[in-house]
Amino acid sequence: MVSGCDCSTQSDKADAVPDVIRGPNAAYPPREADWVNRWLRRVDKGRSEQPHTVAPLVTTHVLLVQQFRFDSSYQQAPAGTWNFGGGKGLEIIPNTRMEVQVGIPPYVVHSAPSVPDGFGDVSMFLKFRAFSAPEGKGNYFLGLFLGASFPSAPPPNGVGHTIWSPMIAASKGWGRFDVQSTLSASLPQSGTNLLGRQILFNNAFQLKVAKVFWPQIETNSTFFVDGSHSGNQQTFLTPGLVVRSFRIFQRLLFAPGIGVQIATTHFHLYDHRWVWSMRFPF
Repeated sequence: MVSGCDCSTQSDKADAVPDVIRGPNAAYPPREADWVNRWLRRVDKGRSEQPHTVAPLVTTHVLLVQQFRFDSSYQQAPAGTWNFGGGKGLEIIPNTRMEVQVGIPPYVVHSAPSVPDGFGDVSMFLKFRAFSAPEGKGNYFLGLFLGASFPSAPPPNGVGHTIWSPMIAASKGWGRFDVQSTLSASLPQSGTNLLGRQILFNNAFQLKVAKVFWPQIETNSTFFVDGSHSGNQQTFLTPGLVVRSFRIFQRLLFAPGIGVQIATTHFHLYDHRWVWSMRFPF
């Protein structure tokens, strides 16, 4: 991204992939191919009306995106815990202003032998793009998001209650630098005395280097309002690196990322957490 000009060429727009469904070797029957092409044109139109930044590692991506994402993490303290899936999953753009994400239940592996391993809760996430402009025309995004997780797994891998997460999301870019910010709440539908309520404020600061690498630093803050941790606040710094999407086949792309959360406040529920991310935009 370069301020003052629309330099979002095909090489810069890693997620702006061409329409390749038609043709003699198309994988779809004619009628289905027409429907798929109309849908994919809507996807590409929606992408063209917003900036073209990459998804941070922890902060919710402040863009509409169509991809399959699988994250893994290792949390060091108080006990080693692996999380495979990270609550991510399939993200679909049904129209130019909406995104629907269906999260696959994460699989959690505990180092402590007394804690059972197992799947976590299922989740969904909705994004609405209120205002946006691509590079050269403002380079910004403002949206209203809503997440929810549902009690599909027993504790300790599931929380046993439905949790709603309304969110305001915004981003702004200046040349090769951009900032993505989200402000959200974690609101249990029941069990508030046990789970409490939290306010979450996340920020991702990214820099595009050589059109390939996106080094970033995130601040991930949680303010505990109710529950056993009421009145406390924890903040993590998350340095990381995401590699620009490269093509696997036709519209299917791949973009990896890695980073580590580091506790910076006296109160924290864990010390460090390594995060690995695999994204497959299409």
